[in-house]
Amino acid sequence: MVKIEPFQVEQWMDRYETTPGVINTAETCVASVSINELVDLGEDKDAKLLDFSRPLTYSAIRGSDELRRRVAELVSKGASSPLSAENVLITQGAIGANFLLLYTLIGPGDHVVCVYPTYEQLYAVPEHLGAEVSLWKLKQQNGYVPDVSELETLVKSNTKLIILNNPNNPTGSVIPHSVLQDIVAFAKARGITILSDEVLPSEEDAPPSILSLGYSKTVATGSMSKAFALAGIRLGWIASRDKDVIEAVASARDYTTISVSQLDDQVAAYALSPSVLPSLMSRNMEIARTNLELLDGFVRKYSSVCRWVKPKAGTTALVQFRKEGEPVDDEKFVLHLLDRTKVLFLPACVCFGGGKHFKGFVRIGYACHTSVLREGLEKLAGYVEEHLS
Repeated sequence: MVKIEPFQVEQWMDRYETTPGVINTAETCVASVSINELVDLGEDKDAKLLDFSRPLTYSAIRGSDELRRRVAELVSKGASSPLSAENVLITQGAIGANFLLLYTLIGPGDHVVCVYPTYEQLYAVPEHLGAEVSLWKLKQQNGYVPDVSELETLVKSNTKLIILNNPNNPTGSVIPHSVLQDIVAFAKARGITILSDEVLPSEEDAPPSILSLGYSKTVATGSMSKAFALAGIRLGWIASRDKDVIEAVASARDYTTISVSQLDDQVAAYALSPSVLPSLMSRNMEIARTNLELLDGFVRKYSSVCRWVKPKAGTTALVQFRKEGEPVDDEKFVLHLLDRTKVLFLPACVCFGGGKHFKGFVRIGYACHTSVLREGLEKLAGYVEEHLS
């Protein structure tokens, strides 16, 4: 029997995000849009979001050609050669994409290097599958940007995969283009595959997808949840220039979900269409930018009790709270804050640090509706002044 440890982030969200009256500033998705809002964002008012005449059979097993083509265009933006739709596999969310990829590529006797902190799935699943995992620890003093020189001591002769998360969850850091190039050069010289979880949103001028850097053994995963504000359709993807990877994962997927919902596929294809995508992303990035400045104002105002590295992209921030100069017990802090104010954060030591690291830190999801964040910060300010200042 495979020993599976509790997935702390998801356990916390499942346990507390339905608290009556909760002010959810722990969620990582940009404030979700409704179907009506999505249609209103479209420039082509004659375009159909759903074809109600289509029989509700299985969707195309690997995803519709239209959707895979649009994902390929998305992830190969800035590349010297565009990606083909054949290099994309549609999955049940990015979490499904990551699991399938790891399930297919990793097993006992393999070694994996994974950035840390990051979404727990990315290093826990390889361990569940019997692989050895070395954590590539991101340092606050380095802006949570990975130090490529450390790869020399982390990589082994049996290293199968280097796992990145860009933008990073929970820190909101971004790996600069030059650093990505160095990572690719290092992996290419040793024939190591790179997996880049690229689910969080980034600005237009942010570093491109790992797939655009000219190395064939790169894989990117993403979804419609975070950047595209459509978490409810549970749709993601795996994209790679290595067709063998796509074929292997497609074969493994036959044992699990087979295909995604035909309805979800149609909604995603509509959202990524040229008439909708620009307006959708403009809306989402405006929420993220506005809210980040609100959060930045709070951290600066209460700098005596909280500190951070301001996020460069994404939807999450890692903020440390202190009392009398010492980090708070983040688990107790989060639960007490929730009890007194209904404001929900995630305790980073529990959810990202294995109970050992990131003491006093919490993850704040700041891309909720601006009114929600503003209310949460007002209540947090009152709590800080009463209990921490």
